[in-house]
Amino acid sequence: MNNPSHLFDLTGRVAVVTGASSGLGRRAALVLAAAGAKVVGVARRAGALETLVSEAGQNAAFVVADVADRAALGDTIAAVSAPFGAPDIVIHAAGINTRQAADDVTSEGWDQTLALNLSAPFFLSQALVPAMRAKGWGRIVNFASLQTTRAFPAGIAYGATKGGIAQLTRAMAEAWSRDGITANAIGPGFFPTELTQAVFDDPDRAARNAAQTCVNRNGMLADMDGPVLFLCSDASAYVTGQVLMVDGGFTAK
Repeated sequence: MNNPSHLFDLTGRVAVVTGASSGLGRRAALVLAAAGAKVVGVARRAGALETLVSEAGQNAAFVVADVADRAALGDTIAAVSAPFGAPDIVIHAAGINTRQAADDVTSEGWDQTLALNLSAPFFLSQALVPAMRAKGWGRIVNFASLQTTRAFPAGIAYGATKGGIAQLTRAMAEAWSRDGITANAIGPGFFPTELTQAVFDDPDRAARNAAQTCVNRNGMLADMDGPVLFLCSDASAYVTGQVLMVDGGFTAK
C-alpha cells in the first residue's frame, strides 16, 4: 500500500475559493495552500485578500470580484485563471444571510440572497467545468447549512438557497462526475465567522447552540480543515453528490 497521506497532497492542483476574505472561505484557502495547492482567493474586499495572500505565501493570489455579477462572469473566470492556470478545484464559500423575517422579506433581499448563495455556485462551476473535464479531474465543493434541512427564524430566503444547494450538489454530481469531477457540499454548524457574528455576540444563544450538539460545543475554524481537504483531494474520489454536515452532531439530535 502506498503512503495514504499522498491521498491528501494537492501539489500541482489549482484552486479557487470564493468568499476567501473571511471566515470559512479564508480558512479553506489557507488549508488548500498548506496542502500544496496554488490558490486564488476571490472576494470584494481587496485589503482582506491581500492579508490572506501574505499569510498563504507565494502559491496564493487574489481576485477582487463580485461572483454574483453574472454579466462579469467571463472577466472573473479569466482573472482567476491568470495566475496559475485554469482551476481544477472550486470552493463556493461566498454567502449572505439578510436575516429578514418572512413578513419582511423584500424582493431586493430575496434576489440578492439567491444570486450569491445559489446562482453564483452554479454558473461559476459551469464555466470552470470544461477545463476540469479536459484534465479528467475536478472538485466542486458547495456550502450548505444547518438550514439545508431545518427552518430557523428570519431565515426564509437563506434557508431556501441552502435547501437548493443540496439539490444543486446532487444535480452537479449527476451531470459531471462521469468526467472525473466530483461535487459535494459541506454543511457547517455554528462557527465564529462574520456571517454568524450576531449569534456569537449573544452568549446565551451561543451556549444553547453548543448544548444542541452531540459534542457540547460550537465549531472552531480548525474543525473545517479535514473535511475541506478530504473533499478537495483524491481521498474523496468515490464520494460525490453528498452533503457532509460538519456540525458537531447538531442535526443528529
